[in-house]
Amino acid sequence: VQLQASGGGLVQPGGSLRLSCAASGRTSSRWVSWFRQAPGKEREFVSATEWNGGHTYYADSVKGRFTISKDKDKNTAYLQMNSLKPADTAVYYCARGSTIVSGVYDSKNYGYWGQGTQVTVSS
Repeated sequence: VQLQASGGGLVQPGGSLRLSCAASGRTSSRWVSWFRQAPGKEREFVSATEWNGGHTYYADSVKGRFTISKDKDKNTAYLQMNSLKPADTAVYYCARGSTIVSGVYDSKNYGYWGQGTQVTVSS
């Protein structure tokens, strides 16, 4: 399975972006998730959703502003990001993996990764 992340760019504070994560090939991975990594920082969890279920999780820092979704017909996941802040600036990665619920927050539990897309929030 290969993951292709896209949709990043430069946006002003308060603006919106929608990231896409298109998968080629099939996987039985339970979760599709988004992580991000800012310069000089560790990769951090952003959001996760079950590919064949309804459980969805968000980091506290994005709750209420970001929405994860999926289109199974297109084999694509999305991350709608609203009310963006400069602190959201990072490279965003999508990932697929199968783990227990408590493991979705740890990047080590994911076996498939997209190449990353840069999101820059700046005036």
